[in-house]
Amino acid sequence: MIPSIKRMGAIAGRILKQLRHDHRFVAISLVFPLAIIYFIKLVFDALASPFFDISVYVIPYAAFIVHFITFILTAIVLVRERTAGTLARMFVSGYNQIEIISGYLIAYTVLATAQSLMVLLELNLLFELGYGIKVMAEMYLVMWLLSILSMALGMLVSNFARNEGQVFPFIPLVVLSVILSGIILPVEQLPEWSQILSYLTPLYYTNEVLQELIKGKALVDDMAMLLRLPAYGLILLAMVTATLRERD
Repeated sequence: MIPSIKRMGAIAGRILKQLRHDHRFVAISLVFPLAIIYFIKLVFDALASPFFDISVYVIPYAAFIVHFITFILTAIVLVRERTAGTLARMFVSGYNQIEIISGYLIAYTVLATAQSLMVLLELNLLFELGYGIKVMAEMYLVMWLLSILSMALGMLVSNFARNEGQVFPFIPLVVLSVILSGIILPVEQLPEWSQILSYLTPLYYTNEVLQELIKGKALVDDMAMLLRLPAYGLILLAMVTATLRERD
């Protein structure tokens, strides 16, 4: 057990060292979401109306932005690691699937933690949401969990892509998930077959929890819904572990 933890730490340490020197990747991860949210602010300002509750939309949209960018970047970076032979060398060195996946998750979770915090702070600053510290902390937890799920989803896609170009066909599926999640319109208004697909996207569960928080409920009032996010993540990680191979 202890040797496995040390190997996970070694992988996480190596990746964090890479991140410190990869200023472009860090900038994209942190600055792009903030820039997109600023432009969303401009759009919502144009739509401002006493009958239009901005918070109902802006927080879920921000969650989608985090989901989208984290998924794409994770998938591309891991495909690059595979094509560079890094994953193969780790297997040869005796690392197993769980250690490799956990090491990557630990490292990128550090970045996701900062990303989710900066996004939520910008939302509160630009839109003057006016929520208390407790509610903001609960929203942060939900967005942070979503970012972890997005990384796991990116890992899963990277296991089936032989080069970075093969990641891009999955982008429309992620964009489609924003429609299926109920962020744009209620899931109940979608066709029955698409409502079933909604349950397959983490954005659906994220939006459900965020809407409850926006309405004034606490996480403890709907823990069953919140626990679906970690459960979804465990299923994803199991799939990632099962499909991670030393060679294509």
